Amino acid sequence: MRRATLILILLALAATVAAQAQPARFDQARAPIIDRALQRYVDSDRVAGIVAFVMQDGKVVYDKAFGWADKEAGRRMTTDTIFRIASQTKAITSAAVMQLVEEGALALNTRAGAFIPSFARTTVAIANERGSVTQVPARRPITVRDLLTHTAGISYGTDPSIASLYEAKGLGPAAGAGWYTADKDEVVCETMERLGTLPFVTQPGEAWVYGYNTDVLGCIVEKASGVPLDAYFRDRITGPLGMRDTYFFLPQGQRDRLAAVYRSGEDGKYGRADDGARGQGAYVGGPRRNFAGGAGLLSTARDYGRFLEAMRLGGSLDGVRVLSPRSVKLMATNQVGTLHSMTGLGWGLGFETVDRYGASAMGSEGAFGWGGAYGSLYRVDPETRLVMVLMIQLMPNATDIRDVFPTLIYQALMP
Repeated sequence: MRRATLILILLALAATVAAQAQPARFDQARAPIIDRALQRYVDSDRVAGIVAFVMQDGKVVYDKAFGWADKEAGRRMTTDTIFRIASQTKAITSAAVMQLVEEGALALNTRAGAFIPSFARTTVAIANERGSVTQVPARRPITVRDLLTHTAGISYGTDPSIASLYEAKGLGPAAGAGWYTADKDEVVCETMERLGTLPFVTQPGEAWVYGYNTDVLGCIVEKASGVPLDAYFRDRITGPLGMRDTYFFLPQGQRDRLAAVYRSGEDGKYGRADDGARGQGAYVGGPRRNFAGGAGLLSTARDYGRFLEAMRLGGSLDGVRVLSPRSVKLMATNQVGTLHSMTGLGWGLGFETVDRYGASAMGSEGAFGWGGAYGSLYRVDPETRLVMVLMIQLMPNATDIRDVFPTLIYQALMP
């Protein structure tokens, strides 16, 4: 009897181990749960339209559109709708920087001042107890690594202590939500040269501060390569990866594919966004000169998914290599300790990283991603072999959709 019981226990343990060893797969039977949850955002007037795109093992397992691309025009959302992806631009610019690092055109410890003269001697704004602000010299030069990790002390210039100074230079409050530069009739390096004359908010290396860091890197890519950023992306990243609908300014004839921008009202219902910077009109009819590496791109969910799949595979896709595996690993590994978060989230060289299971809902340890100001989100999860992209155009975004969407995808994983 004891022997039979022992055999049953061993068999049960073996079955459990075998089940755990099987890779989790996206179960299409659970896809309707995702459908219903995303449709509720549209039906409750919290989000006008949504595109959700998911790949596992390089195959598309979920690709659906909900709601409206432009409700007032009666235009439905489709899976090939073009979106303003804002800070999702940062990952592509960071990849461009790493390409140049691999080729020896610059190094992670290269000083920004080597390419942008005003960055040779930067300053920091220090507020005292009475509220007055003084400017002191930075203790050390800002490096490429500082910019990739957002530890240069550079904000978007909307902090009360420096906002008026930034506004006078056409940045910060003068640039919509701070980061908007697509309307400027100047090249990005002119904008960044002006930025370098303004005070930053912390000393280099002392804090994680989100801001113009990747726009500075976009200028550095232009200076180091001798090529405008739009051409660099097209020749070295988006073109080789087959990202046909990713660009800084909307091509003629594609206006009917661009999603309209909405905003969350006080009641949580969406309404049409204001014109100007928040409406992003200059991405359609502006000067088309300022290629903002921090927030300037337009793309589709599928296009961006191709870039992420290349990152998941260590820098290559369909036989085309854009980065070495070690560069991708460096980008997706926490480089800032607890400066970004005390709860298990880190920051690599262009991506937010998940350093422990549970730090980002059901995201695996080793996952990485970020999002954009219009409510979009993306994630690469190497452990589950997933790439996920959520596209919406809602700013400000008062919904919880960026928290809910990844959980909807993870709940569909079954052994």
